[in-house]
Amino acid sequence: QVQLVESGGGLVQPGDSLRLSCAASGGSLSNYAMAWFRQAPGKEREFVAAFRWSGGITYYSDSVKGRFTASKDSAKKTVYLQMNSLKPDDTAVYVCAAGTPIISTIRQSRAYNYWGQGTQVTVSS
Repeated sequence: QVQLVESGGGLVQPGDSLRLSCAASGGSLSNYAMAWFRQAPGKEREFVAAFRWSGGITYYSDSVKGRFTASKDSAKKTVYLQMNSLKPDDTAVYVCAAGTPIISTIRQSRAYNYWGQGTQVTVSS
């Protein structure tokens, strides 16, 4: 069982940066992949980024590649999402997830078992 708690959301202006955190507890993450998804009002949940806790490639959606960076602090069991050059289209609830997807499903929300409560990010002038 894994518990996830996000923090760091807020209201920012276009072009600003924001860093989200996702604190994990409850068990070892060594066999898990960690992911960020987001959901805007009236839209489906969208994949943002994912990586395996044990290491390897970080996967990004095309809409955030080059602007967002996902990382982790193993000692703190915390995952981060550094978001730069934010745009109004980035406005959404951002949710952290943990699961055991295979490579072909690492971008799919159905591959993740554990979810945080989400944190709101609003980009507006």
